[in-house]
Amino acid sequence: MKNRYKWIMAFVALGIGVMPSQAQKVTYTLDECRSMAIDNNVKMRNANNSLESAQQAQKSTFTTYFPSLSASGMGFVGNHGLMKMDMSPGMSMSLLKKGIAGGITLTQPLFAGGQIVNGNRLANIGVEVSEVQREQAENEVSLTVEQYYWQVVTLQEKLNTLCAIEQQLDTLCHDVQVSVNAGLTTRNDLLQVQLKQNDVKSSRVNLENGLALSRMMLAQYIGAETDSIEVVCDVPTDEVPMFPQDIYCDHVGALSQTTGYRLLESNVKASKLQQKMTVGKNMPTVAVGGSFMHDNLTDRDKPVAMAFVSVSIPLSGWWSGSHDIKKQKLEVANAENLLADNSELLVIGMQKSWNDLQDAYKQMLIAHNSIEQSTENLRLNEQYYRAGTTTMSDLLDAQSLFRQSRDKYVDAYSQYRIKIVEYLQATGR
Repeated sequence: MKNRYKWIMAFVALGIGVMPSQAQKVTYTLDECRSMAIDNNVKMRNANNSLESAQQAQKSTFTTYFPSLSASGMGFVGNHGLMKMDMSPGMSMSLLKKGIAGGITLTQPLFAGGQIVNGNRLANIGVEVSEVQREQAENEVSLTVEQYYWQVVTLQEKLNTLCAIEQQLDTLCHDVQVSVNAGLTTRNDLLQVQLKQNDVKSSRVNLENGLALSRMMLAQYIGAETDSIEVVCDVPTDEVPMFPQDIYCDHVGALSQTTGYRLLESNVKASKLQQKMTVGKNMPTVAVGGSFMHDNLTDRDKPVAMAFVSVSIPLSGWWSGSHDIKKQKLEVANAENLLADNSELLVIGMQKSWNDLQDAYKQMLIAHNSIEQSTENLRLNEQYYRAGTTTMSDLLDAQSLFRQSRDKYVDAYSQYRIKIVEYLQATGR
């Protein structure tokens, strides 16, 4: 068994050695790609901006706890006084022909039906929601990087296999040409090999174009300065990795860790606070304050200071306000129903992710067994052809089966690695 896998690796290594030299590329690991994407991707930048915006709104709302200070002033000049008094026949007095007045007012709300406190609590929830949404964006970016990365790895491995097939076909074509010249075989065998070579060349062009495009997509997503990058990864073919049973967790217990549940929970909290805010709008408000005014309207400076208490009762708003409160209660009920229903769906989603991971692992095992079988089949057909007991078509079919089995394995391995990330994210990790 081990000798067969050594033969596979040596066979594929031939393909790596014959790949054409290309321009120097920057090489990245998966962790480096993920870290760069989190730092540079536009989704993360927008999520960070949204979080900062929520934090600024929180700070703005916090200022409602403090007194409000306002200043006002005015000045005027008239062509005659605003007030005119006749003192005696032929005598009159004109007042308020010109003047300046100004003042400042300080107001401190004492009671506003809980609107200030609950408004600040709503702002805090807004920050919490933005933080969870940023975490969601980070998960999405990490998963997308994983998909792009393994797409590049898959195409690289397929190209390596194709190069190995190409190398073997070149050797086979030379040997058959010698046999044809010596009259030991028919020209039909040579034509079959040449047709197969053309088919492999065509596949190579498609693979190289797809690989170049995948590298560009990965580079753009992680914010790399170059659009031509290499990735560091080898798909293990000697043995299949052990199934990661240790990452399984209790799905109901993991529910509170997931971003989806936390957003739903925040929605319920926000709805309840909105209900309290609606109630507060229909309650009296009480404020205290003081003001200082100064004017010279009567040709004398007159400073005036005063303190005041204000009470505001929304009498006409109670009728419509009662309906607003009932409406908000229904919104709270909807949010709680949504939390209960989606919680069940989230648990189902976790189980589906776990099932998908198990299926991906089984597919990888099947594909790995196919590599072993197709490798032995290719080895036997080579021996049989050289011994003259099988046809060229059978040998070329064996090569195709080897290529297909190896391509299916790298596809299955890539999907397996992606499913691990999807399950970890589905369970809040």
